Amino acid sequence: MSLFDRFRRRPGRMRRPGGDLRGTGSTTVRASDDADEQHLREFVTTRRGVEGFVEPRTAVSDVTLLLVAHDGEWTRRRVPSVKWAHTFANKHQVPSYDAAVVGIPQRMRDYNSRQKKQRP
Repeated sequence: MSLFDRFRRRPGRMRRPGGDLRGTGSTTVRASDDADEQHLREFVTTRRGVEGFVEPRTAVSDVTLLLVAHDGEWTRRRVPSVKWAHTFANKHQVPSYDAAVVGIPQRMRDYNSRQKKQRP
């Protein structure tokens, strides 16, 4: 066996992605559930000035809805689809935006900075 034999393709063996996920660092993406929807609903009803930012599916997470309150407090949860996220926001009279287009609001970053400074 030569040094480079280990790196050659073996017939009949699938390579990543789609092959064996053990040892790849890949994670199983959890689907959204009723607890996620309940959390989003509670956040919208207990905060003022909430805006929604729909984040597209990525390699590591499904579609998510990021809700940001007027003071920058935020929450992010998985949702079934982009359409569902916009419908949820419209139903709760929350403006919604595509995060890939408009980005994340500065007030959220400011809130995170304030929280970081408050921690001992």
